[in-house]
Order: sequence, then structure tokens, then C-alpha cells
Amino acid sequence: MAETRRRLRSSTVVLGGMGVLAAALSACGSDPDRRCVDRDSYDYINGYKIVADKNCSSGSSSAGKGRKKTGSSRVDADWYYDADVNAGWADDGTFSRDEAVDRGGFGCSGSGSGGG
Repeated sequence: MAETRRRLRSSTVVLGGMGVLAAALSACGSDPDRRCVDRDSYDYINGYKIVADKNCSSGSSSAGKGRKKTGSSRVDADWYYDADVNAGWADDGTFSRDEAVDRGGFGCSGSGSGGG
């Protein structure tokens, strides 16, 4: 009986440890925060104007980027990662998904400082 109880405890510890490890690895592999912005709208104070997600490609890379017509004007839309967002504008981010992922997080490579 004592051996059964000991086995149960050991299994619980192993399963719990695997859950923590899985959570850490999945957090590292997750997509960074992204916003669809108009690359032609850059303002020194505000950054880039955020536009509707439908203007950017649906994938997480910028392979499908390009000018898309919205109403009477064309928007040079692209995904902008890990930006500071304020009142419809995004600043201090990057257009490179790989660079955004390298900025780090729990268990990820990189300094994790968030600076870039």
C-alpha cells in the first residue's frame, strides 16, 4: 500500500513538472503582439497609424505585404510587432517578426529587456 502511494506521488510530481515545462516552451514559441499599420503614415511623435487587420496578410510573416486599396486611397500595410500602442498609433516596435521573438520572454533566448 505504501509503495502504491509513493508511486502516485512520484507520478504527480513528474506530470506537474512536465506541465510547467510545456507552459514555458509554449510561451517562448508564441507569436508576439502585432498590429497592422500603414508604413507610409509614420509620424515622428506618434509612430505608425494602425489600420484594419484585413489590410495585412493573414499569415504571421510579411510575405504577403503590399499596397491594398481601402476606399479611395491605397494603404502600404504590414504587421508591426511588439509596439507601444496609443490612440490608434503604434510606436517603438519592429516590422521583423524574428526580431520581436528574439526580444525574449520567460524561457526564451534574448536579453528579455524589451528594448530594441
